[in-house]
Amino acid sequence: MTDQEYGDGTRAVRAGLPEPVKYEPTLPGPVFAAHFHLPGEPTGPYTYGRDENPTWTHLERAIGELEAPGEEGVETLVFASGMAAISAVLFSQLKAGDAVVLPTDGYQALPLLHEQLRAYGVEVRTAPTGGDAQLSVLDGAGLLWLETPSNPGLDVCDVRRLVREAHAAGALVAVDNTLATPLGQRPLALGADFSVASDTKGMTGHGDVLLGHVSCRDPRRAAEVRRWRKIVGAIPGPMEAWLAHRSLATLQLRIDRQCSTALSLARTLAERKDVTGLRYPGLPDDPSHAVAARQMRRFGPVVSFELADRERAERFLEGLRLVDDATSFGGVRSTAERRGRWGGDAVAEGFIRFSVGAEDPEDLITDVLRALDEAGNTD
Repeated sequence: MTDQEYGDGTRAVRAGLPEPVKYEPTLPGPVFAAHFHLPGEPTGPYTYGRDENPTWTHLERAIGELEAPGEEGVETLVFASGMAAISAVLFSQLKAGDAVVLPTDGYQALPLLHEQLRAYGVEVRTAPTGGDAQLSVLDGAGLLWLETPSNPGLDVCDVRRLVREAHAAGALVAVDNTLATPLGQRPLALGADFSVASDTKGMTGHGDVLLGHVSCRDPRRAAEVRRWRKIVGAIPGPMEAWLAHRSLATLQLRIDRQCSTALSLARTLAERKDVTGLRYPGLPDDPSHAVAARQMRRFGPVVSFELADRERAERFLEGLRLVDDATSFGGVRSTAERRGRWGGDAVAEGFIRFSVGAEDPEDLITDVLRALDEAGNTD
């Protein structure tokens, strides 16, 4: 069996590990160093802690093996957060006079980037994810930014089609793959120039690390992203990088459990009259299912739906016993929140983003059904 033929679990467990050395740990501990011994000319791999770190190197190799199994030449760079990774691609690839296409229904911090890009003289165009609507504003753009499935609405776009059209028009394509993770979708294999993610979410999965990454095939583009990381110093700490690498070992176990339970939960919610606007790409009757099934290997841990109003949504969240009312997603402990409380998403007041964790499916679904019943009973 070649490396490329290994299963996802095997790859996740062994990704990025160094060659075994007698009496050394299989995963070396974090290297805490601001500087390194550097006699003579600085020609070695590690010179200063803002540029490189051995702990990052192991993690970057691991993520690269998951993003593009068996491929040579794919470079991965880790960052202090998902927003640091997103910013690195946008600001290293765009200059004054360029145009960028971004989704209207993406991560709620994207409007902050709109403001900064415009301040730097970049034209910002927007369109929804669904129906490949971003194609309508692509002409003359230098970069197309996709987020699929979108957060929190869970719309999906056809990455292969958008990449083909963008490249024909001379534009680069970056895909925010946070929700899917490389085990659910591999943007580079679909033709994208950049695969970007907030590894705070599913990749690390325990809600205890802020991290992001960028993967890229083109060495020149990767060097530009690396230079941006050096300039702004958006680097992860060695402890966070080590924790992230440790967490990757259980990625396949976590994701498979979460996706399976998410589908079961979505099917259960579909039978409820008090639940509307249900979205999960894994449901055969979801508007995005046909496209998602062509490009996704797993459909992710997030289910979204609406309750009648803000008050009922808040009663539902308060009634949950096995689910934390918290933001973020992709963790081993289920979380849910009323997204309208942040004010940055175009969602109804009763809109719920539910991130399925690793609890027993029967326990979780029972908890959700009980909380729904109690939220609807105001006597």
